[in-house]
Amino acid sequence: MTAAPGSGGRVRFALAQLDFPVGDIDGNAARVIATANRARTELGADVVVFPELALTGYPPEDLLLRPELYRRVEAALAQVAAAVRGIDVILGYPASDGGRRYNSAVVLRDGVRLTQYRKQHLPNYGVFDEKRYFCSGESPVATFTHGPIRIAISICEDIWEPGTGAQARAAGAGVLVNLNASPYHLGKCRERQAVLRRNVDEGGVPILYLNVVGGQDELVFDGASMAMTGGGEIVYRGPHFEPQLAAIDVGPDGALSVHAGAVAPIPGDEESVYGALVLGVRDYVRKNGFNGAVLGLSGGIDSALTLTIAVDALGADQVEAVLMPSRYTAAMSVEDARLEATALGVACHVISIEGTVAAFNAALAPLFAGLANDVTEENIQARCRGVLLMAISNKKGRIVLATGNKSEMSVGYATLYGDMAGGFAPLKDVPKMLVYRLAAWRNTRGAVIPRRVIDRAPSAELRADQRDEDTLPPYPVLDAILERYIEHDQTPAQIVAAGFAPDVVARVARMVDRAEYKRRQAAPGVRVTRRAFGRERRFPITSGHDETR
Repeated sequence: MTAAPGSGGRVRFALAQLDFPVGDIDGNAARVIATANRARTELGADVVVFPELALTGYPPEDLLLRPELYRRVEAALAQVAAAVRGIDVILGYPASDGGRRYNSAVVLRDGVRLTQYRKQHLPNYGVFDEKRYFCSGESPVATFTHGPIRIAISICEDIWEPGTGAQARAAGAGVLVNLNASPYHLGKCRERQAVLRRNVDEGGVPILYLNVVGGQDELVFDGASMAMTGGGEIVYRGPHFEPQLAAIDVGPDGALSVHAGAVAPIPGDEESVYGALVLGVRDYVRKNGFNGAVLGLSGGIDSALTLTIAVDALGADQVEAVLMPSRYTAAMSVEDARLEATALGVACHVISIEGTVAAFNAALAPLFAGLANDVTEENIQARCRGVLLMAISNKKGRIVLATGNKSEMSVGYATLYGDMAGGFAPLKDVPKMLVYRLAAWRNTRGAVIPRRVIDRAPSAELRADQRDEDTLPPYPVLDAILERYIEHDQTPAQIVAAGFAPDVVARVARMVDRAEYKRRQAAPGVRVTRRAFGRERRFPITSGHDETR
């Protein structure tokens, strides 16, 4: 039996930090019903809270422009209302009213819609473009009473803007519940914690902050839900990158006590980025119905880390590695690749590309007569490898994982339809120096990447004695310039003023700008920095703009 609502002078909340896949409205409704019943029967909860837009998943993007979506959402709401009794449900969903759309939350109690709330502040920066879809709600936080507690509701961005904590206090709320779909980037958990503290300082009202968990295309939602007292103390933090149903009691005096859950530690930088990459790969592969993954294993650091992430995400039996050596492939590269595949228990195949490359060169010889060898011949090798990997993908239903990193993608040091071939790029937003840090961190959990792979100078091995630094500045310098230019939008002049060589800065900036056409054709990848390529960095391909002049 469960206690009567609000019995004992407290209200027990269940925070459902779960994954709600985009577009799976029927499945999400079923998850809500099952979780609400579990919260009631197993945790004795009085109120169960679900994330922002839980019924549709986040972000539904242009699905929100389809009228049929709202018919399905209303049917799902009716289904939840009919199926759940004995526990209040706070649920995020998109609402349509008179041709206007709102990012909304509803409170359901025993089949009745008790109240609803419309998000006031719509984010329209970075990865967010909610003003494309929604109208802003004009009312302050919605409230309802359960037993002795008045509960205020807000949604995500509301608490990032001043005033929400004060609105909750003005409404006489004993607790503010904030529904979120807040994507991960490095350092995000501490940013959220600071925002919660600002709100409790403003209103003196404790906050239950619920975040979704799971991968959705480029975005990863890390969970890390929180409960903060009116004095600013964190008494609950959910795990990062994992689902959890936690129970927190709120007393009439605003006191919080954790019934099920704990204060999970904030992971270090390498651990959190690695966790995001693993979750992003796992959910992208599984949610899109692939049988596993295949990738080219070169003996270099990028493919070594990508393979390790894939195995940690999917399991060794779901991953295949393909070695595709040419005359320029060093013996140590083949040896190191085999060692890693063995350490991870992955099926490893060797396909020489010498014959394939020779066939391409022979076919092109009449057209190239009298022309000197250049990068064209290097790219043919990379494209032969891409063709082989895609063939394996087609035949076996396994997605090709591209292995390039953010530093390479930034400056265009990658071959279209070659090493860029693939359906997903785990390291697309991971700078080269962070690749090294992640490899070293992962080896502390079990040495699977040979030390020589980490220590040796990086090379594409497309010509004799080739090194990346023949073409690029040293990676520590390159990454520092790229972070300033891409993530912080600094001008070349500002970067030079920070101590970097003018000629190197100008060269890097021009390479970044010229490579836009390649990035538009690149596979999606996990976002882990404050500004990833794709939806949050939208530069024209065709442009005469040049800040280096």
